[in-house]
Amino acid sequence: MSHQTKFNDLYTYIHMKIAGKFPNTRLRRVRNSEWIRRLVSENDLSINDLILPIFIRDGKNKIEPIKSMPGVNRYSIDKLSVIMNKAKKNRIPMVALFPYTPKIKKDNSGKEALNKNNLICKSLKFIKKRYSGIGVMCDVALDPYTSHGHDGLIINKKIDNDKTVKILVQQALLQAEMGCDVIAPSDMMDGRVGAIRKALDKKNFQNVSILSYAAKYASSFYGPFRDAVGSKKNLKSDKKTYQMDFRNLNEAYREINLDIKEGADMVMVKPGLPYLDIIKSIKDNFKIPVFAYQVSGEYSLIKQGIKNKLISDEAILESLMAFKRAGASAIVTYFALEVANKIKKS
Repeated sequence: MSHQTKFNDLYTYIHMKIAGKFPNTRLRRVRNSEWIRRLVSENDLSINDLILPIFIRDGKNKIEPIKSMPGVNRYSIDKLSVIMNKAKKNRIPMVALFPYTPKIKKDNSGKEALNKNNLICKSLKFIKKRYSGIGVMCDVALDPYTSHGHDGLIINKKIDNDKTVKILVQQALLQAEMGCDVIAPSDMMDGRVGAIRKALDKKNFQNVSILSYAAKYASSFYGPFRDAVGSKKNLKSDKKTYQMDFRNLNEAYREINLDIKEGADMVMVKPGLPYLDIIKSIKDNFKIPVFAYQVSGEYSLIKQGIKNKLISDEAILESLMAFKRAGASAIVTYFALEVANKIKKS
């Protein structure tokens, strides 16, 4: 079916189904008071939609601001209670952990990812001992641990898919053993969801969910995040051989379809706002929980816009509502605590 045919069909549908004619119909009547706007709103945002990312660093008694992400910090494990208490108080359903790995612990193979005493493992133990009512999501990828900043092993100057998957399976199993609730492969290697699901089930982790970063695009919006996990300076080339081409939609369908068949319980679209069409298309076509990641570049741009009085802080809620309107089931956002506070007061 051509785009013109689709447009004509849509126009015909709207013309036939939507009744009304001015002046008998005045749509402003359902917008002229705050109470009626609340009554007829088509979408809503709640605390249940929010996932809070947390950056972890080594050391003790450390709360370290991230310069490229205003208002976001790295926490040493003994200080995790500072932000976890806020998450608990605001009834945030899930947090997502990301490590800032010391340079000395990085190497070509990312072996620190398999260390039972790495930052993620110790953080999982800390959180699970004290905050049983909050879900914990952990990325499965090697980029925080590799000296070259890539998500996989480099063999003969290329990212080796199959050898990387074997490492990712071990990483996922370790995280599950330490108490992770949601394994989130963000590496974009082919076949990793199926391999992880099989390994988890074999080790009796049937109840550990997989949130696949199924449509993760090679984007310019990741810069501040790479600062936050310490991989930006290490990365000497792009990730376009494994992350998706931002010109493509149908490719996202293929990625989603494969990951669902391999055992993904939920899927992620990343970045968020530039890819609202992808979120909507996936939700409409696959009827699976779709999560959106409002990535670091989106966050920092909005923050800087507010700081410089180019936009008002209402842009935060507006941006998150766009995800809900597109069909997102949940949103990973650095605004989670700020928005939760606003929702509670409204």
